[in-house]
Amino acid sequence: MLKENQKIDAEVPQKLQASSVAASQSYPPQDDEIDLRELATVIWQGKWVIIIMTAIFSITSVFYALSVPDEYKSTALLAPASSSGGSGLSKLSGQYGGLASLAGINLGGGSGGDDKVAIAMEIIKTWGFLETFIEQNNLQVAVFAATGWDRSRNKLIINPKLYNEVTSKWVRELNPAKGQQVEPSSWELFKKLKDRIDISQDKKNGLISLTVEYYSPELAKQWVETLVKAINENLKKRDRDEATKSIKYLQEKIQETHVSDMQAVFYQLIEEQTKTLMLAEVSDEYVFKTLSPARVAEEKSGPKRALISVLGFILGGFLSIVCVLIRYYFFSKELNK
Repeated sequence: MLKENQKIDAEVPQKLQASSVAASQSYPPQDDEIDLRELATVIWQGKWVIIIMTAIFSITSVFYALSVPDEYKSTALLAPASSSGGSGLSKLSGQYGGLASLAGINLGGGSGGDDKVAIAMEIIKTWGFLETFIEQNNLQVAVFAATGWDRSRNKLIINPKLYNEVTSKWVRELNPAKGQQVEPSSWELFKKLKDRIDISQDKKNGLISLTVEYYSPELAKQWVETLVKAINENLKKRDRDEATKSIKYLQEKIQETHVSDMQAVFYQLIEEQTKTLMLAEVSDEYVFKTLSPARVAEEKSGPKRALISVLGFILGGFLSIVCVLIRYYFFSKELNK
């Protein structure tokens, strides 16, 4: 019995060795694993290609960073202006809405201060508003043809290929494929100006920040102030026109109805619309009240020249290493065929 056990113990290592040999024969070692030593050797052999490409990218990025003109930001801090016209109309709508509906009249809810702020923030980004803003302030050349700002002369640098300052005429080359005219279209002006305006509201305190970024810090400040004034005037005119039409409509309804309760509703509505009309007439800060006016920036907001240069260096080094590796493995596979 002891001899048989010894015989079995002797046969087990032989079987394990045979099975490992068979496994190694059936599953040959893979050659597609990454060899870090080979990778480092390939990179070292292509070091001059990497150095030259990285230097080209770095120098190009430095020249590009130096060619981009400075820009300045000017920001105004705004608060929603208080308005009682909308809230009064909302109360009357809730109180007499059912009674007025019997006469076929929709009182509506009126727009409160928060609604006006949201509307104003959206209007200031629209094509129609900015088109009117550019036309009223003659900003076509400053928006489309300016390429920088001469600090010593406090004067914009105008691209002579787009606008001739001597003759005060547009001279840009036409592109028939795009249907361009010599003068920039309102859509082209809108896109240029929209990218320079940013308006946002702090959700915690409700304050609004209106920012303009431009080559000239003085013009950036001026545009912020003019935008605030223009959006206040825009909403004021809308509410004034709407209140005038509502008063006229309600006066006609008073003449048509002989129900005393309905007449009382109409008179109260006329009173609320008259308050709205009066507020629109006397208030300069109708939607936005300026808490902190815009200032002339003393330091540039962009471009980040150091960051551009570093990114150019990193991009050049990465692409050069990729090119070296692709070239090596491509030619090595071609030689193995």
